[in-house]
Amino acid sequence: MLKAVAGGGGKGMRVCNNSKELDKNFEAVRREALSSFGNPGVLVEKFILNPHHIEVQIIADKKGNIYHCFERECSVQRRHQKIIEEAPSPFIGEDEELRLRICETAVRLAQAVDYNSAGTVEFIMGEDKSFYFLEMNTRIQVEHPITEEITGVDLVANMIMSAMGEDLDIKSQDDIKILGHSMECRICAEDAYTMLPAPGKINGFETTFGQGIRFDHCIFNGLEVKPDFDPMIGKLISRGHDRRVVLRKMRYALDGLFIEGIKTNIELHKLIMNEKVFISGQYTTNYIGEIKPQNGIADLVKPENLYKKVVAIEASILD
Repeated sequence: MLKAVAGGGGKGMRVCNNSKELDKNFEAVRREALSSFGNPGVLVEKFILNPHHIEVQIIADKKGNIYHCFERECSVQRRHQKIIEEAPSPFIGEDEELRLRICETAVRLAQAVDYNSAGTVEFIMGEDKSFYFLEMNTRIQVEHPITEEITGVDLVANMIMSAMGEDLDIKSQDDIKILGHSMECRICAEDAYTMLPAPGKINGFETTFGQGIRFDHCIFNGLEVKPDFDPMIGKLISRGHDRRVVLRKMRYALDGLFIEGIKTNIELHKLIMNEKVFISGQYTTNYIGEIKPQNGIADLVKPENLYKKVVAIEASILD
């Protein structure tokens, strides 16, 4: 893997399967690194086949206390950028020894650099469940709500308290427990098939959500989504006592989210929530490229399928 030294957000990364591809991609990665980060530096790291992207949330104060809030699975990605995250990781599952090992590794890393504040230590995990340090994000991340939902820890409040030199809400690692499951779908202004940004103006917005749904967003009627920033406009979060319940709640929540005037990836999320590999929880970062759930988008817009969808909506209204 060729990777920009100052990189992030999936930019400045190319997989090289042989020396020919290395020669071909090297200057391209340098150009992208310089353009995106102002630094053309490139590093080479081992590429893990069929990997899982596992990250550990930590919170630390200025008094030397560092705690972990367990892990998140972030393996559903396009262009090395996450679109669905869940906690805890279904790949780690009930392997509590592995969970403890990766979480304690993250804490030791933070201790080694005298870190304070909220942060995320990211790892790549192989099929054999060996894991490798990827990077540390020294900030709150997009997917922090799912950790809050399963632990009850207000990460933003505790980050602010840490910055002020105050005591955290947490007194010991034993205070933090995994309570249920949570999942987040990133709602983006992008074409659901190509997954490319699709800026425009929102002229309709409505939600109908059940219990256990959280929607963090910036959406309102008249909002103009411009091409200058990341296309994410909202984060749809479901929580429940287990993953099966969370999946069901997310399906209903996606059906209850209406955004008009622009293209969004809502239909892609709907397809993924009903796809067997994702439901199994054993997906990898190759999910989008190999399973290709986006191919189902073309079927959704066929006239006969649109008619079926209208009939189904009418039936639900009558019920």
